[in-house]
Amino acid sequence: MTSTKTFGSFIIEKRLDRQMTAREFSKRINLSSVYICDIEKDRRAAPRAEILNRMADALSLTNDERNTFYDLAAQSKNTVSDDLPDYIMEHEIVREALRTSKERNIDMGMWRGFIDQMKSTK
Repeated sequence: MTSTKTFGSFIIEKRLDRQMTAREFSKRINLSSVYICDIEKDRRAAPRAEILNRMADALSLTNDERNTFYDLAAQSKNTVSDDLPDYIMEHEIVREALRTSKERNIDMGMWRGFIDQMKSTK
């Protein structure tokens, strides 16, 4: 990911878009406002999956916003997005595709073509 947006700045942006104060947000997700402040200021990495889900729900994120939200959360923790590991582990073909891509150093253009093809399939 090459974006300069951080997990914390994304939360602030979406919270403000929804005209929600940090205190209101923290109450909706049952966390302390200090904890939320630390996350928003990037002094703390993204929380565990259960809390992330509550945060995404409280912010009423669209599907695209959720994807960005989970990707930025993963980036803050230097790991894979929380919405992907179960899917990857449930499907051997996905692991094979990822390993083959890594071994063959598949470029992003090929991945973009593959993704576009999948999106155009009904």
